[in-house]
Amino acid sequence: MEVVMRYSLLSPRKLATASALCVSSVLLAGCTGIPDGTEAVTGFELDQYLGEWYEIARLDHSFERGLDCVTANYSLRDDGGVRVINRGYNLAEGSWDEAEGRAYFIDDESVGRLKVSFFGPFYGGYNVLALDDDYQWALVSGPNRDYLWILARTPTLDSELEARLRQQAAELDFPTDELIDVVQDERCPGR
Repeated sequence: MEVVMRYSLLSPRKLATASALCVSSVLLAGCTGIPDGTEAVTGFELDQYLGEWYEIARLDHSFERGLDCVTANYSLRDDGGVRVINRGYNLAEGSWDEAEGRAYFIDDESVGRLKVSFFGPFYGGYNVLALDDDYQWALVSGPNRDYLWILARTPTLDSELEARLRQQAAELDFPTDELIDVVQDERCPGR
């Protein structure tokens, strides 16, 4: 799941207020559902999904706002879950943001539906809606149509393939006209 948290120095009062708002938001939005009318892929193989993914496009949300060069890295945890490291670069500020989370299958491990948490006991849905046979690209949603990501194993995706994924998402009633193209070029440090 493409989630990157930002940290800043706040006064104790502001920190308490921000924490309360964050917990309230997570309680209201943090469900493990899947958008109505969509289905997660079946025949899902976690071992093939593990590793690094590049974010090609996403719907806007506060925890990734202003970030480019976004990657997600998935690896096995000792408890059988998945370790999630999301990382993005703020080109304007010249700084990296990183968040670590954990994910677990919701039901059958052959179905691309997991719950992911970056906030203690609160989980959100991570639904793989489309995936190629070689695990080179994926279309992923959160619990509703406010969250959508196009991911790839490489920093760029063939334009025709990306157009097909956008069309597929549009047919599933995602607001694809609001997708943000994520910078994944030489402006990203280390590329």
